[in-house]
Amino acid sequence: MLKNKGHSSKKENLAVNAVALQDHILHDLQLRNLSVADHSKTQVQKKENTSLQRETKAVIDTGLKKTTQCPKLEDSEKEYVLDPKPPPLTLAQKLGLIGPPPPPLSSDDWEKVKQRSLLQGDSVQPCPICKEEFELRPQVLLSCSHVFHRACLQAFEKFTNKKTCPLCRKNQYQTRVIHDGARLFRIKCVTRIQAYWRGYVVRKWYRNLRKTVPPTDAKLRKKFFEKKFTEISHRILCSYNTNIEELFAEIDQCLAINRSVLQQFEEKYSHELTEEEWEKIQAQNETCACLEDPRLGAHDAHFSLSNFLL
Repeated sequence: MLKNKGHSSKKENLAVNAVALQDHILHDLQLRNLSVADHSKTQVQKKENTSLQRETKAVIDTGLKKTTQCPKLEDSEKEYVLDPKPPPLTLAQKLGLIGPPPPPLSSDDWEKVKQRSLLQGDSVQPCPICKEEFELRPQVLLSCSHVFHRACLQAFEKFTNKKTCPLCRKNQYQTRVIHDGARLFRIKCVTRIQAYWRGYVVRKWYRNLRKTVPPTDAKLRKKFFEKKFTEISHRILCSYNTNIEELFAEIDQCLAINRSVLQQFEEKYSHELTEEEWEKIQAQNETCACLEDPRLGAHDAHFSLSNFLL
């Protein structure tokens, strides 16, 4: 009888251990619908979801402007743990078949994990899941010092239906929201903006220097002075009044004035000398020829002719 009782108790222990291990595996895989311990909880959750759906009411949009509170900068930069409470112990962990989960990390432990992650440069490198920069998107730090996008880690957990690190495969890790990637991205953006501004200032200074100081190379020096000469000539041409219509109008006015002067001159001096006028001129010349000084007579004859014309 005692042997049968001992044998039956061993079978019961084996059965309990098998059920406990099976329940722990299901908990580890997060298959709550198949878990024995959480079956009642899942039903309660379903009832709560149905009650919430019944209690929902339609919201009428009145069109009025709603006042939304802007998030504070301090809250956006604050780090916090996503799962502060450890999961409940499974039956296998209570029986001692499997070790209990690690206790939640303290603030000092998280600082050590963060320092290890900074030494590894995880926030500088892209996310291991999506291979993109962290930028300003939410970022999570695992207790194994690996860093991921929060959305990427959630998608990975949903796809694999496990809570294991994508890199080191550590089970039941703890997560903490950090902002190292956003801080480094801001610093990177600031340095890039400063580099662009410094480059713009230096290029502007160099262009002004090229305009004022001639180069030492012969060909470049020739081009420099040619360019300067063309600029000076263009500046001189631009300083003059180049209105062609006004120029032609002024030329026409000058030609009209010249024509009027010529017409007046022709009207006054165009008639020919008559025979009487020629006789008078000849008589005056003869009187002048009797004088002793021939130069004086010629001068008087020229003077008489000029007086006659006038």
